[in-house]
Amino acid sequence: MAFILSGLLTLDTARNKSCMVPNLNFLDIAYLENGNERQKNAYQVLTENAILEKLNRFTPILVGTIPINIDIESSDLDIICNVNDEEAFVSTVKNHFKNKMAFEISKNLNFNAVKSNFVINDFEIEIFGQNIPTQQQNAYRHMLIEYKILLEKGEDFRLQVIELKRQGYKTEPAFAKLLGLQGDPYEELLKLKL
Repeated sequence: MAFILSGLLTLDTARNKSCMVPNLNFLDIAYLENGNERQKNAYQVLTENAILEKLNRFTPILVGTIPINIDIESSDLDIICNVNDEEAFVSTVKNHFKNKMAFEISKNLNFNAVKSNFVINDFEIEIFGQNIPTQQQNAYRHMLIEYKILLEKGEDFRLQVIELKRQGYKTEPAFAKLLGLQGDPYEELLKLKL
């Protein structure tokens, strides 16, 4: 990414408007500790269960809607990993998480990736492992672009994204609809020059 992002879009419930917290680093989940209630709960689940530490050799990054405050009630915690040794990754995931509620692991042939899902407390957690450095994976790149758009477009836009998600839109199609992008929303978002 050519741009550096700072600040975190969070909802100030007392005034019902967005606030900025400077120096946000998406590579360190510490920002969640000062976020909204859902972000604080996510931080607690991730740290108390040492999830990122257990995946550390795969350079994990939390991505998706919770980090950028556009999650809805059914949103999960998405963690991407860089996997160049699939056998070691599967073994690590099974070793640490196989006893978690609703644990499953599968191969995603569309993305040549391994995916695992399980539940801790009220959070579904999805771990996605691909043989691409995590900061180059589309999930991370999409999140950075979406965050930049949220910073530029403001609170009304953020609330419109959330409303579309509640209507059943996935995140990237929701952004594409609001921005008037034509074509594949996942590809079109990556083309934006921000």
